[in-house]
Amino acid sequence: MQWQTHEVSNQVPELQDYNIFRSDAALMEGVQRGEAGWHADRLSNFGAELGSKEVLQLGELANHHLPELKTHDRFGKRIDQVDFHPSWHSLLALLRREGLHAMPWAVQKPGAHVARAAGYYLQSQVESGSLCPTTMTFASIPVLAQEPGLYALLKDKLFSNEHDPRDLPIEQKKSILIGMGMTEKQGGSDVRTNTTVAEPLSGLGRGAAYLLTGHKWFFSAPMCDAHLVLARTDAGLSCFFVPRWKPDGSKNPILIQRLKDKLGNKSNSSSEVEFQGAYGVMVGEEGRGIPTIIEMANLTRLDCVIGSAALMRQALTQAIHHARNRKAFGRLLADQPLMRNVLADLALESEAATLLMLKLASALEQPDDPLQRAWKRILTPAAKFWICKRALEFTGECMEVWGGNGYVETGPMARYYREAPVNSIWEGSGNVMCLDVLRAMERDPEGMHLLLGQLEQSALPALHMQAAELRAQLAAEPAQREAQARRLVQKLVLAMQSLLMQEHAPAASAQAFIASRLEGQNGRVYGTLGEAVGADVQTLILERAWPCL
Repeated sequence: MQWQTHEVSNQVPELQDYNIFRSDAALMEGVQRGEAGWHADRLSNFGAELGSKEVLQLGELANHHLPELKTHDRFGKRIDQVDFHPSWHSLLALLRREGLHAMPWAVQKPGAHVARAAGYYLQSQVESGSLCPTTMTFASIPVLAQEPGLYALLKDKLFSNEHDPRDLPIEQKKSILIGMGMTEKQGGSDVRTNTTVAEPLSGLGRGAAYLLTGHKWFFSAPMCDAHLVLARTDAGLSCFFVPRWKPDGSKNPILIQRLKDKLGNKSNSSSEVEFQGAYGVMVGEEGRGIPTIIEMANLTRLDCVIGSAALMRQALTQAIHHARNRKAFGRLLADQPLMRNVLADLALESEAATLLMLKLASALEQPDDPLQRAWKRILTPAAKFWICKRALEFTGECMEVWGGNGYVETGPMARYYREAPVNSIWEGSGNVMCLDVLRAMERDPEGMHLLLGQLEQSALPALHMQAAELRAQLAAEPAQREAQARRLVQKLVLAMQSLLMQEHAPAASAQAFIASRLEGQNGRVYGTLGEAVGADVQTLILERAWPCL
């Protein structure tokens, strides 16, 4: 028997059965501004579905029941198969149904990139691991489209909105997913040290078949139907399309050695593999594998920014929801001045991240415009450095709002915190991104001039000052620029976020962001907004961030 010892009270109800899209004013406004209003009703329906108890539980289940590697079947035959909980496939089916793997390529209309970014941002708030194969498939399409013969065989399966989890040769599938295999043990991000080799099988060069021998240290989502892989030929590193099954229907000898035991992103299987004469088709020019892959990197890096902005948004809504429903010392947490300061500061950070990711998605709509090209090439790696890195501190602060309840795995906050670092590491860590920003500035000085011109044309003196300081930093000696690259990139991102907040956020929010980020009126942690951002302004910021439902 059990005896009641106490009454359970002051526990916050689960945040569920709400519309993730309709509760996000900055996102809704950005969709309209980005010419994606034609997709708003679909996003609203999707937001309601994602906010349901049933779909939110899919994210929990996929991260509780982890992928399992089976290298052999019961007869001893090599199968190299990863088994997933049904929740994983349900999440992939949602992503696929909404076209988040291919929308801009399949639906060629104005605003398609913004519409896709908004949908990706919504599902990112439910579960992160299932985004990985979706992102890689999305980024692979423009690369594969440059190979007419191969693309003709793949296009319909790439564009299909039906998820097909079956482990079969590509020609027998309704749809396919594409992964990436770049890094090796000895080099990591320095792929120029790769040792995997490709020997000709039939023909030479672009479109010819090769046999690959070597390994990959991080082989993302090994159950994808094919991977784009870097391997070395006589002409240097080249890119190869390596299917899971060979054209004759036999298993391609890609041997999964083990799955990575990761800090987060646990629903997604990351693996170590060896190629033992694996069949592959050269994609792009021989010896130009890195430039071929770089075309994908701009898209995968943007998805890292979107995913981190979404993680921040979800952590924020959980924090505000908790503070509005939890009492301490006789008052709701949300009514206490210091907590209100923390939450308002977090809300400003989240909105600025959302505005930046939408702007970067919009820039993809105008590839021939020099200014938009600069946003894409210079600001995408800059945003990946800053937003993805800020997400870690941000989710930690939101977890702290929950106190001890946030530190346990029975709630969502611990998972958000464990997910936060991956986007800052995958597709190039912080230093790699900052150096890439420097290279992009050097290759496109006119584009950088146009970006700084936007700051100089603003009515705000603070942005003029930022532009002048950036020009001074860019004039420094190359060695000094490299050593100070993080400072330069941080300044650039905060200046451009301030510009976006001035243009698109409510005046009070924009003023608070600029004062706290550019004018030194805040400290090193969240919750240090100055006296100019008083209680009334903080209340307005929070009401916009998360309306009282």
